[in-house]
Order: sequence, then C-alpha cells, then structure tokens
Amino acid sequence: MVANSNTHADDRPVEIACAGVTKVFRDFWMRPRVRAVEDVDLKVHRGQIFGLLGPNGSGKSTTIKMLLGLLQPSAGRIAVLGKRPTDVETKRLIGYLPEESYLYRFLSGRETLEYYGRLFRLERRTRAERIDMLLDMVGLEVVQDRPVGEYSKGMQRRIGLAQALINDPQLLILDEPTSGMDPVGAKQIKDLIALLAQRGKTVLLCSHLLADVEDLCDRVAIMYGGKIRVEGTCSELLESEHATLVETSEMSEPVTRALRGWLDERSVQITKIERPRRRLESLFLEIVEKARSEGVQTAGARSGGRVAEFLEKPTPSGADPAMHAETAAASDAVDTDLLGSLVASPARQADDRGPGEA
Repeated sequence: MVANSNTHADDRPVEIACAGVTKVFRDFWMRPRVRAVEDVDLKVHRGQIFGLLGPNGSGKSTTIKMLLGLLQPSAGRIAVLGKRPTDVETKRLIGYLPEESYLYRFLSGRETLEYYGRLFRLERRTRAERIDMLLDMVGLEVVQDRPVGEYSKGMQRRIGLAQALINDPQLLILDEPTSGMDPVGAKQIKDLIALLAQRGKTVLLCSHLLADVEDLCDRVAIMYGGKIRVEGTCSELLESEHATLVETSEMSEPVTRALRGWLDERSVQITKIERPRRRLESLFLEIVEKARSEGVQTAGARSGGRVAEFLEKPTPSGADPAMHAETAAASDAVDTDLLGSLVASPARQADDRGPGEA
C-alpha cells in the first residue's frame, strides 16, 4: 500500500533506488530459512529525510546492510548515489551510524575521530579542524580525552554521530540516532538532521521513537514481515478524514454553550472540547534551560555547540580540495543505465530479478 504516491512529483535526483529487492537467508544446505526482505521498492530523493520504520525483525537492518553493500540481495536491484552498493568510491559520500555504537573502548573520543578521519584520508589540518568542530557540536570537547568505554550510552551515540559526519557525507544513514540520549541531546540531534537536509544532504532515518520520525521525516515507509506495507508523507498517512479541528482563542462557558447549541441544531456532534496542551519535550527543555541560566552545573556531556562549519555548506562541500574533487567525481560518474532503469520502471521484468543480482 502506498498513500497517494503520485500526488507530488519530485524532480530532485534519486539517491537511493530499490526495485524488487529480496533477501533470503539460507542454511548450511542452501535451503531457504528466513525471507528477511521481500520485493521492496523504494526511492529516496536528494535532500529528503526518509523514515524507514517497523518493529524488530521487520527487515529494516537487512535493508540497510544491502544499501551499504554489506549483504547481497537474493533478487532485485539497488542503486545508491547512482551506483551499485558494492562500488567502493561511493563510500566516501556515505555516513553511517549503526543501532549499536561499535567503538574501540580504549580509544578516547578524539582518537576515535582521528581514526575515522584517517580512514577517509583527510589531510591532517582538515582532520584536526573537523574533529574540533565536531567535538564542540556534540558537546564532548570537555571529555574528549576520556576512553570511549567510560562514556554513557548517550555520549557514545554522540561520538558515533560525529564519526558518521567527519567525511561530510552526501548520504547519511542513521539507525536509532537518539537512542539513550536525554531530551536535550535528542532535540539537538533532530535540529541537526533537519539542518543537514536543508543543506541538500539526504538522510535515511530508522527509529522506534515515532514522535521523532513525525517531527523530521518528509516521507516514511513502514515495514512488516520483510515488506513495505505503507509509504507516504506523514500528512497523507495520518490525516483523519472523519473529524475537523478548529482552534480558537480562549472561550468563556456561555460562548461554549452557545456554540454547542448552534452545532446541535445543524446535527454536528462535538466529541471533545479541551484546552491545548504543550508537549512534554517543550516543558523539559524550558526547565533545563532555566537551570543553566542560573548557573547550575552538571557532569558528563554538555549541551552541544554550533553546527560544524564544514557541514553548513551546501552539498557537496569539504575543506579538503583533494577530497572534494574525488567525491564530486564519484558523485557525478553515476551508472545512468542502472539508475534510469530503477527510477523509470518500478515494474520489473522477470529476468531483472535473477538470484544474487545486486
């Protein structure tokens, strides 16, 4: 089921395209054991925040691993940034935060970012500048020299997000990015994700915190049993067709009674009249901000600083000219035949879905 999928045409470049993607895990004797993903069609456009939702075991993680080239699909085709997921050059343009922060526990926060910066072959000066900016952005500059193994879960998620951003990626894949974070940190991460999308970066977001998804995502897809059961914008999927919401300034009791009588005469039933409530997140953030303004101290990670300067530039960006040239070339040299067939023709021919085709 796809909710009004053709209502709004999107002419932005397609960053992720899947057609008929299926993944079957087999046992030692090559007998089908688990059909983790089945016949998934998906398109994510540049600058979108796309939410991939579903309960545990629905196929989200398997889908992400296929997008990253860590698993091969049993059938179907995938294009990521215009190329097959196994293409090595596109890895420079991807940032990934897995559900669990697999970090070297004896490295400090700064050493962790240094390690990942070296993996991307960032020039020394660029690497140092980005590490400083990222540590300040995620609020860990005070504890940057502590071993990551001593970090709380929320602090590990912060350093994990920083490593996912150190290469200034064009595509960001985030699996439970706010897991273990306090509401202040979670709000800052959500604001950052929204800003990155405004700068032209593409974000694939997986989260069990549905309020975060509703706040952030342009489109969502809900998976169950390995299949996408519904896809659309939050407005398309959540709008109630059988009720109307009218918001007014405060009404006195006589006015409320008069309104009820007027609507009763026209056979319109009032199901609820109540005062609007603020969100709990808003109240929490207000209390914390007030305590900070009064000089109350706290241990651990502090509130994050400004967004790293290199992330504020429109995509593609990068302070390192050499890396910028390489990543721009990788982005431009797309496999037009692969991408064109996936985008223009969602209906696949049987011979397009041979076993093991990526």
